[in-house]
Amino acid sequence: MSGPRIWLVAGEDSGDQLGAKLMRALREAAPGVTFGGVGGEAMAEAGFTSLFPLDDVAVMGYLPVLARARTLLRRIRETAADVVAARPDVLVIIDSPGFTHAVAQRVRKAAPSIPIVDYVSPSVWAWRPWRAKGMRPFIDHVLALLPFEPDAHLRLGGPACTYVGHPLIERLGELRPDAAEQARRDRAPYPLVVLPGSRRSEIERLMPVFGPTLARIARQVDVEAVLPAVSRHRARIEELARAWDVPVRIVSGEAAKYAAFRSGRAALAASGTVTLELALAGIPSVVAYKVSRVEEFIARRLIQVPSIVLPNLILDRNAMPEFVQAECSPDNLVAALLPLLRGGPDREVQLAALARMDELTILPDGDSPSRAAARVVLSVLRRSAVAPVPQAGDGDGA
Repeated sequence: MSGPRIWLVAGEDSGDQLGAKLMRALREAAPGVTFGGVGGEAMAEAGFTSLFPLDDVAVMGYLPVLARARTLLRRIRETAADVVAARPDVLVIIDSPGFTHAVAQRVRKAAPSIPIVDYVSPSVWAWRPWRAKGMRPFIDHVLALLPFEPDAHLRLGGPACTYVGHPLIERLGELRPDAAEQARRDRAPYPLVVLPGSRRSEIERLMPVFGPTLARIARQVDVEAVLPAVSRHRARIEELARAWDVPVRIVSGEAAKYAAFRSGRAALAASGTVTLELALAGIPSVVAYKVSRVEEFIARRLIQVPSIVLPNLILDRNAMPEFVQAECSPDNLVAALLPLLRGGPDREVQLAALARMDELTILPDGDSPSRAAARVVLSVLRRSAVAPVPQAGDGDGA
């Protein structure tokens, strides 16, 4: 008897990484499983043949999307047609809702019997909450990376949703310090990790603020600044750092970044997934962010959460101080960072909060996010064979 046929559709590199891990977990859980769909290099290394190169649809930002709209629309049509023709046992779309949701809607209209699982919830809890209810007609189950997302979908009338864990949980060994690295955190010069963002716009706005901040800190505390740079923006980061009055060691690559995390005493970081990495690494941090005035105008009217920092949302408290827009100033950043470097109540309070991250994010019995995701995908597949797929509120626990 042949195994299940599962189609995976990713739309960018992060989804490709999730897809590759999910493939391996599905092969363990369901020997004989076969795959099809759209993916990238990581999925190809796991034995996947993509319908077309992932670069055709891995586009971010309004202007790049508009510039490639014709190609994107063609690839959406081709992907949906491939799924409908293949009639897999289940379709798993992975993040990139601009692309993958368009595919899912076409598949649901043409072949309503194919169950559809969405791996990575859109941020319906933060902005445009009506999207949750709007997903129900074409999404049968959501695999959530953040522990508060199932409750958010239930509250907003979204599809059934199960927390399967963030992929960073599988990398705790790379994030956590050994005894020597822990000792380095507590020895001057104190290692300060500086993270101005992964997008050029973030780097351009934050580097001119971070430079004066570091200069003022260095006059009061003996620090050693290390900046893990995104490789594609390293040249620009080096150029901007030359204007700083304090030296900074710039490194590239994930291994170097995680090495800096393991010995870092504190961090100054742009808002983003990196704040979750820092929280799991146990590094007290200050978070900063700046956007254009147009983006600020839109965000103030759409964003509906008390914090833009993921660990703060998970912990349900503003453990990591955050400074956005006009508040993102050297005065504020210095005042928040100095106590974290020197030690004392502010540092101890944040460390105690970060210590709760494990109980809120790690799955029971050492389960991995990819295995938990595979179990839910297979349970949706099995249920679809005998009954309608459940709607919001009927999700499995993971």
